[in-house]
Amino acid sequence: MNIRLKETERLDELHRNGYWIIQDPEKFCFGMDAVLLSGYVKVKPGEKALDLGTGTGIIPILLEAKTMGSHFTGLEIQPESADMARRSVAFNHLERKIDIVQGDIKEASRLFGLSSFDVVTSNPPYMTANHGLTNPGDAKKIARHEILCTLEDVIREGAALLRPGGRLCLVHRPFRLAEIITLMVKYKTEPKRMRLVYPYADREPNMVLIEGQRGAKSGMTVEKPLIVYQEPDKYTDEIYDIYGY
Repeated sequence: MNIRLKETERLDELHRNGYWIIQDPEKFCFGMDAVLLSGYVKVKPGEKALDLGTGTGIIPILLEAKTMGSHFTGLEIQPESADMARRSVAFNHLERKIDIVQGDIKEASRLFGLSSFDVVTSNPPYMTANHGLTNPGDAKKIARHEILCTLEDVIREGAALLRPGGRLCLVHRPFRLAEIITLMVKYKTEPKRMRLVYPYADREPNMVLIEGQRGAKSGMTVEKPLIVYQEPDKYTDEIYDIYGY
């Protein structure tokens, strides 16, 4: 399919099912955190999944490639990112499997309706709004700082969107783990499994993958660590597998 790229956009290969994604380095490009989340999430056959703050649509596209879910939706507030996501969906001929909706995370349960998804994912902004913020209108700052939504907004709306027994999956930073768990419990989405991500085996973790289940009983499994690099510039075998190389 022929698509027209804007002046600063590029087309990147995803190494899954021959899929590609449109990105703009001057706005924001997806990182390893989104790819790791796509490898952590379990979408069962016939289930419907929603990604909150989908950016250019990386997580719905990868989940469509990696899982047997029946339908995937991405919600994105920034018009330019939502437009790139829609064009990427069209480029990969996934219009029947993936919808991109422009809208506010804080209004997600009103937009889609309560208890309307089996799985909700999010790679939300990691930093609070006042953490080193200089230009609140910058697309990269919006992606990284809680300018347009907070962690509580994501977890509250994610919980409301889940059917009973549905799962909320996040990738975030370990320094906010206590807050994440507290908010999941507050909104009756019990943390059930967690995995810490380490850049090297002898370093501190710099990411956390966590799944909560709507209405579940307490009890969480801490999975084995995920190590990114076995040596400088060389991923571990598990990372290569997640990426699909």
